[in-house]
Amino acid sequence: MLGRVTAGYRLLDGPVHAIYPCDAPARSEAFGDRAYPLDVARDAPVMGTRLPVVAISPGTGSTPWLFRHLAAALASAGYVALLVEHPGNRRGDDALAGTAQNLANRPRHVRAAVDAALADALLGPHVGDRAAVIGHSLGAYTALAVVGGQPTAMPAETSGGLAGERVPVDRDARVVAAVLLMPALFWFAPSGALDGVHVPLMVRAGERDALVPPFAVDQILRGLPADTARDLAVVANAGHFSCCSPFPAALVSPAIPPSLDPPGFDRAAYLEVLHAEIVAFLRRWLG
Repeated sequence: MLGRVTAGYRLLDGPVHAIYPCDAPARSEAFGDRAYPLDVARDAPVMGTRLPVVAISPGTGSTPWLFRHLAAALASAGYVALLVEHPGNRRGDDALAGTAQNLANRPRHVRAAVDAALADALLGPHVGDRAAVIGHSLGAYTALAVVGGQPTAMPAETSGGLAGERVPVDRDARVVAAVLLMPALFWFAPSGALDGVHVPLMVRAGERDALVPPFAVDQILRGLPADTARDLAVVANAGHFSCCSPFPAALVSPAIPPSLDPPGFDRAAYLEVLHAEIVAFLRRWLG
């Protein structure tokens, strides 16, 4: 069992931001394009051995720093959280958005992030060989592709505008569980697309998510094999971004949709519940 735990921070190749358990004094630092704050101890010694890795994939054109508090919660629970940037589909670098190439690249970024953690001189000796992936929106697409889903690009995403073009992705056998948050899964609608998904899934859909409504999530996940363990729930009154870290008050604005929730939804209170649910799910399936 870990003792007093703070969040260590280390930048890996990718770029990948590793948040991991340590016992060094932490201080507030600002990360990402909007200076998101998080208390970390930069490049501090790692606490623990054979720590499971959990890669976090954000939505399209977004930043993984929207999940910084989830990463810190995972570090406190004894996991190495990898906040994955997606070159070509991130803040300030979104040239591949809406392309089949982006759909193929994103799962490769997750695999490369796990590789980077294993190879890192500081983290590598403390990391085990089992991993999980958490994805929000298009990040959930990414997670399903990593664990065996076979996506098909939409016509607008292909060079010839044709439907039915399979996206070349490979399953990463190191990933033994996945969490899908407000998941965009349209690319797995064809029959048989989820036949290869046999890892346990935790899925949370937002009752008031106008981008990926719960009925669409349910319809696609009906294609999962009958023996695939799943924990599916619809979060009352939640919107598409209600699983993201709360925004600093100065940034809460209709001009920044991820900063907003449906009226009456308490994001901070829900995140305490969500993070506990995710840790419990990972404890069960990842260790």
